[in-house]
Amino acid sequence: MTSGDNKDISRRTVLRGSAGVAAGLMIPEKSAAVTSPHQHRLWYRQPAREWTEALPVGNGRLGAMVFGGTAQERLQLNEDTLWAGGPYDPVNGEARAALPNVRNLIFAGRYAEAQALANAKLMAKPLTQMPYQTIGDLLIEMPGAAGVAVTEYERELDIDGAIATTRFVSNGVHFRRSVVASPIRQVIAVHIEASLAGAIDLNVMLKSPHDAEVKVSGATIQLAGRNRAEKGIAAALRFEARVQVRPTGGTLTVGDAGLAVRAADAVTLLIAIATSYRGPQDVAGDPSQVTAEQIAGARALAFRQIAAETTAEHRRLYRGVSFDLGSTPEADRPTDERIRTSESSNDPALAALYFQYGRYLLICSSRPGSQPANLQGIWNESIAPPWGSKYTININTEMNYWPAEPTGLAECTEPLIKMVRELSETGSRTAREMYGARGWVAHHNSDLWRATAPIDGAQWGLWPLGGAWLCTHLWDRFDYGRDLAYLRSVYPLMRDAALFFLDVLQSDPTSGELVTNPSLSPENVHPKGASICAGPAMDMQILRDLFDQVSAAAGILNVDADFVTQVRATRARLARDRIGAQGQLQEWHEDWDAQAPEPHHRHVSHLYGLYPSHQINLDDTPDLARAARRSLELRGDESTGWATAWRANLWARLRDGEHAHRILRFLLGPGRTYPNMFDAHPPFQIDGNFGGAAAMAEMLMQSRGDEILLLPALPSAWPTGSMTGLRARGRCRVDLAWKDGEILSVTLTGGIAGKRTVRLGDARTIVTLKPGKPVRLRGRSLSRQV
Repeated sequence: MTSGDNKDISRRTVLRGSAGVAAGLMIPEKSAAVTSPHQHRLWYRQPAREWTEALPVGNGRLGAMVFGGTAQERLQLNEDTLWAGGPYDPVNGEARAALPNVRNLIFAGRYAEAQALANAKLMAKPLTQMPYQTIGDLLIEMPGAAGVAVTEYERELDIDGAIATTRFVSNGVHFRRSVVASPIRQVIAVHIEASLAGAIDLNVMLKSPHDAEVKVSGATIQLAGRNRAEKGIAAALRFEARVQVRPTGGTLTVGDAGLAVRAADAVTLLIAIATSYRGPQDVAGDPSQVTAEQIAGARALAFRQIAAETTAEHRRLYRGVSFDLGSTPEADRPTDERIRTSESSNDPALAALYFQYGRYLLICSSRPGSQPANLQGIWNESIAPPWGSKYTININTEMNYWPAEPTGLAECTEPLIKMVRELSETGSRTAREMYGARGWVAHHNSDLWRATAPIDGAQWGLWPLGGAWLCTHLWDRFDYGRDLAYLRSVYPLMRDAALFFLDVLQSDPTSGELVTNPSLSPENVHPKGASICAGPAMDMQILRDLFDQVSAAAGILNVDADFVTQVRATRARLARDRIGAQGQLQEWHEDWDAQAPEPHHRHVSHLYGLYPSHQINLDDTPDLARAARRSLELRGDESTGWATAWRANLWARLRDGEHAHRILRFLLGPGRTYPNMFDAHPPFQIDGNFGGAAAMAEMLMQSRGDEILLLPALPSAWPTGSMTGLRARGRCRVDLAWKDGEILSVTLTGGIAGKRTVRLGDARTIVTLKPGKPVRLRGRSLSRQV
């Protein structure tokens, strides 16, 4: 079989640098804003030896980890709806009857007894949720390279172009292998080319850990199978991976396990993957039909066209924000070497790369129509990944989306918003059957099937605020975009989440305040021998936000006046934040912090009010801000990857740039960043990547309401730089530049008319914006008081 794909590539110049890639694949060259050859590039001098050295590509729905081997290339493959099990209802039928006894035990201070009863009667059946799983691997063997010395090896991930490339010389022949994940064609495409005609021999195979059958016919390999049952939940999904092999020149033959290409000039592979999943209650899709249609839609296109349109679509989002901190000679070293020495070297460009890599990962793992980014985004090589690679909604899923709004990726929140809609449906049954309440609830985890009952054990899972926290993201999408039609569409979700708490909040017998019961401060054990308790600080803070936001939304939409009156009256009775004997913000309703078994616990849940919320801030609540700072000091700076990233955001909110930067240096070091720049919990969790990107944006610009703070936490390590394309609340773009620690200029571009208060230190400037008309302020005009 032959194809005309890529005949025009010069064999003398192929594989020579990134400019050659752009020319050969007809990908537009990088813009003039790119000031360093490595500004948007991860690169290495050796193949990946393990998964956390491989490089990720993704289109929101499909993901691949590219290892860059020579004799054998491995692409580990994912499709975001391949999870174990099928639709199920995990609510424990005994929960509602036992709930009053659990509450009474907690109010009586018998916490260990309450937790034991909760474990026996309240928890989900099964006790764990369904895991996200890999499809398997695409293997490309190049027998001519086996046992042969390879020279001039280099592999890279161009995060501006969304293309992974491997280059090497074997037997005097230059080879280049390129991989893209097309969001337009919904395929992963691989292209192999060589500097010598007829030099490409390769074998292509698909392997899977699932119960699957491989069929090879013509130019196509099909791997079809079923997902796995889990914890008594029957397997309900069918899946298929389909690979079409298109050689230019040479021969194509069918082998026992795959396809063999010999003496080709170039080879293109098209990979389509689908499951039968159509929704949390619908598994009647036809994955074979889907993959056949996707291959049919891409097979007439040359690889260079698929790559070019992939790059263009990626850049539509990616190039919305630029970030430049300057460059030092450290930036010219391979990425793994830069990470290895980052805590002791002067490499500000590594921070900028990490920031943009976080944006790259969000674009690649969360697009309209896909599932939301899970604990590992979409990249997972296991059938039993850590924590199931699920949606942990007591911090991790929310952190995944922290950078979305301020860094110009609002479009990427669509899958999260859709998931909240689906959770509200399953969560309404959990609210009714478990609590006897109206509205809806979700606890600390969910999965593809949108399970909402508490899992794992009462000490971790009996936390009913997951849905409420997610609803604050619905409000954020409105607050940044100010789209009334959108607000109208999500308001019922927010209203019903609040309605649940109007029904279940309990009056504390000592203070008379309203508290959650049972609940816990996420995953932290208090000194009374248990985690579960009543009214932890985080719960009250999230509920204040939820009640304020649903009240504001109802006012904007002019609906539900009586309901708003009830919400506001309930909000006024919520347990207040308290300052403890150590000067700290109390994590629990009682002052237990000093005796807690884990004083350096990874979660800093009681500081939600400082970040991501704005309830606690230096201007309006200085005493609580000081208490939050004291809590951070007591907790310590170094923690798991995502927890380190949260601490950086918190210090940025306290406007302490030096402290925030010190934490970022640790985050970017080898203890918390793998060679492929994935965040290390350890093991890998993607939330730290997103939290780190959000922290850098927070250090340079913060917004609340119609107020914009410029350079609120600029560290001395970033004396000169610029960032363009940041988004402030109220549909406002912010471009800023600074030099020697001083602001040079800021440009505000409003999407809607209105006034903004721009703050630089203690100075305030009021700016009137008109839609689409930039307003530029220079340093001197920002220094005057208003």
